[in-house]
Amino acid sequence: MKGMRWQERNQPRGRNWMTAMGVLFIVAAGIIAIRNLVLYYVDSSAGLIENGTQQFLENYVNAEVNNEKFVMAMIAGGAALILWGYFKKKDDHGPPDEHERRRFDK
Repeated sequence: MKGMRWQERNQPRGRNWMTAMGVLFIVAAGIIAIRNLVLYYVDSSAGLIENGTQQFLENYVNAEVNNEKFVMAMIAGGAALILWGYFKKKDDHGPPDEHERRRFDK
């Protein structure tokens, strides 16, 4: 590693706005999920609901549209953005294809 150049050591793979937004979505979803779990726990401790953790987990599988469903959608969207960022084509696409030749030869 001593003789390698900086560009060879640090591959910029995945460093683009899609990967950053995907990580942001997943972190935000984690914060929302933890906040909801804490709120259910506080309600359970205060005696407002019987079992907060059970109700929290049931909200992931019931038919209602609620915060927990948005958490799952945010995690899926964040994962899709991260994958899109990793497998995005590079700026250098190689030689022009037939469509590009027709478009730029005008």
